[in-house]
Parts: sequence; structure tokens; C-alpha cells
Amino acid sequence: MQKFDAVVVGGGPGGYECAIRLSQNGLKTALVEKAELGGTCLNRGCIPTKTLLHSADVYYEATHSEFCGITAGNVAFDYAKIIERKNAVSKQLSNGIAFLEKNHGVTVFKATAHLTDRHTVSLDNGETLQCDHLIVATGSEPARIPIPGVDLPGVVDSTGLLNMTTCPEHIIIVGGGVIGIEFATFYYRLGVKVTVVEMLDRVLGPLDKDITDFVEKELKANGVELVLGVKVESIEPGLKVNYASVKDGARGTVEGDVVLMAGGRAPNTRGIGLEEMGVRMDRRGFVEIDGLCRTNVPGVYAIGDINGKMQLAHVASAQGVLVANHIAGLPCRQLNLNRIPSCVYCNPETAMVGLTEEQARATGKDIGTGVFNLSGNGKALTMGENKGLVKFVFDKTTDEILGFHVIGPRATDLAAEVAAVMECEGTISEIGSTVHPHPTVSEVVMEAAHVCHGCCINAPKARK
Repeated sequence: MQKFDAVVVGGGPGGYECAIRLSQNGLKTALVEKAELGGTCLNRGCIPTKTLLHSADVYYEATHSEFCGITAGNVAFDYAKIIERKNAVSKQLSNGIAFLEKNHGVTVFKATAHLTDRHTVSLDNGETLQCDHLIVATGSEPARIPIPGVDLPGVVDSTGLLNMTTCPEHIIIVGGGVIGIEFATFYYRLGVKVTVVEMLDRVLGPLDKDITDFVEKELKANGVELVLGVKVESIEPGLKVNYASVKDGARGTVEGDVVLMAGGRAPNTRGIGLEEMGVRMDRRGFVEIDGLCRTNVPGVYAIGDINGKMQLAHVASAQGVLVANHIAGLPCRQLNLNRIPSCVYCNPETAMVGLTEEQARATGKDIGTGVFNLSGNGKALTMGENKGLVKFVFDKTTDEILGFHVIGPRATDLAAEVAAVMECEGTISEIGSTVHPHPTVSEVVMEAAHVCHGCCINAPKARK
């Protein structure tokens, strides 16, 4: 039996960063991970998908650059090598984490853990760890949708799709959320036929409607078929996906050679000992926590996807650091989820922070908006990527930023500026008065702030 001040179970973004910060804070720390360090994000999620998307972007630009005066002949892609590069990037990052854990003095166990009690973790290699503080960061896995035919060959989840080494001719994606739309983008930019089947009447439901309308328009313009407002009833051999309209029951069928089930992710909380310890979970299996990620069991914390607050790698990381500082008795404060960016790597990219316009108006406040179109941005025009918009949602009475929504080049980077200003409780006026470098895409943030107050120089005069 080995004794530690803290044991972290799960080596994804939340777990591995929590372990390092605990060690930095002077605690003897162990990290237990049954598979690869980096968890889903580095090995089966964020990093692999963005690596694939970059390969698709390079191919797409090579075959669509005539407008720049560039003509490339005999351009082709090697799908197996695209997957090979994806694997290499993930492995490099995972190896880097292993180095960092060792460098910071964290003891890493590659094993499957079972939580015997709040002070004891049993490993499948026969070892037992004791601790004063237990941090559970076991992540999530693709949700299994109970549809007849879901076990047929060629029906895969996101993990299975990432492991395929042959490119489909026609992929049917069941689910129009972030996972589904990012894979749709990857494949259409390689020239693959894509059909997205979604139960809601629009894709990317949680996003502002102005953004989702734009995404849908771009997908359709690039040949992606969107079948919205329907429920998948079954999948037949030959990979025929049968669906029915949610509104009137009208039925239809679409046939492809690969079906991706992209119906979200479920927490890895069952069968690891949480129930026996008395840790409270909701009916979906997400661990209930307070603002400091504490469970109802003293000394036990739950961070990342398993608490269901926001299933984002950067949220898991932030929660991991928060918990490590709290355990060490250092100053810390709860995360404000309305100030955390969410990103979708479609094309153009899109990102948001805070409330949608609809959510903001539901608060009863006097709501204003400011929208700036990227067609007026010089840098975006030079890049040939001047499609998109920036939208602020704000409180007219206080000038407080309630929401920020952007679609266009560098969108996922631009969101960080607004998140920082919101974290500092800054205002629309303060963003508008901040001098942004020219020519950059970042100027659109300043311009949208000017639109909010009716003083934007580089946009048409608003009609009264």
C-alpha cells in the first residue's frame, strides 16, 4: 500500500493538469490512467479531429485557390496518411504529458482504478493507494443511442470513425451537434458526400440562431444534405437509415457506406465505485458537485465531463487547477460558466461566450445587439475568408456584455479576448475604445462594439 496526499483518477486534461498543480502546491500526488495520458481530448477527441480538419483544409485550399491566382494540378489526398499524421500528433502530445508528470514529481500508474472508499483506490495491477484527497476525472465516452441496427458493421461512433483508415464515399451523420458538424466539415472538404440527420429543427442547437442559420447555409452551399426535425427509427443492412418527421411522422430513408452516431457523450461514472461510496449522481450518471467541484462525500472531488457542467477540455483543466488550489488552501474562486468560450471547428469557425440573444431577452433586461459583417474586414478579405459575422448581446442599461457570437476566420481565437473582458467585468464601451491592430481579423470585435452604440465607421449607417 502506497500513501499519497492526493490521488487523481483519470489522465485527461482535467486530471493531468490537476495532478501537476497539486504537486506544484507541495502535495505528494499520484495519477492513475488506464489508457493514454491526455484522455479523450488528446487521443480520441479535440486534437485528433482538429488535426484531421487541418489536413482537409490544406487539401481544400489547394483545390480552391484560383481566386488567389494559384492553380495546382493533380492534387490528391492519402487518407491513410492523414490518419497516420493524426495518430502521430496525439502520441507526441501524450508523450509530452508523461514527461511533464515525471518532471513535476507526480507518480503515474497505468492501471484501471476502483474506488474502494474515499481514502482508498484499488488498482487492477494489485496495488492499493491511500490518500487524503481523491479527485475523480474519468471523463466520458460516446453516448450509445438505442436504435435497431446500431450494431451493424459500418455503424460507428466518433472513436471508431477516427480509427478508420479508408475514406467513405457517402457518410451519414446522425446528430447535428458539435461532433457531427465538425466531422461533416472534415468530409465535405475532402469531397465526400455528407448527410446530416438531426432531431432538432436546426444544427448546433445551443448556439445563437444567427450563427446556426449561417452554418446551415454554408453546409448546404458545399453540398451537405441536412435532414432536420426527424428521428432515426432504424438502420438496415446496406446502411439504410430510416427516419420519421418529429412534426408529422412523414418517413424517409437515406443510404450510405458509413453511419456515424454522433449523439453526444455519456459520463464514465458507472462501475468504478462511486455508487458504493455514496456519491450522488443524477439520473444520467453525472456527479453532483458544488461550485468548488466537491461531491457530497468529504474529500472527494469530481472534475471534467463527469460532472456535466460543460463538457469541454478547457473547463476540465480549469476545474482541475481550481480543485488543486482549493485542496492546498490557496485562494480560488468558482468558475463563471457564462464567461467560458465554446468553439465549433466547422468552416468558417464559430465560437460563443455567454448568452444567446434569445436567452438574454428572457432575462427581462433591456437588451441591445451589435452585428458586424466580416465583408468589411480588410484582413479577412485578403485571405479570401470574408464570410461571417460578429455579434454582441449586451445590457443597454449597464453596457454589460451578456453574450458574444462570432463565425469567421480565427473565430475560436477571437472569443478569448471577449472572455477576458467579461471576466474583468468590462463593458462594450471598453472593447470599443481598445485600439486593435490593423490589418487583423481581431478588428471585427472592436467594430461590432461600435455597432452596439451606433458609431461604427466601417459599416453602413443603420436605418431608423
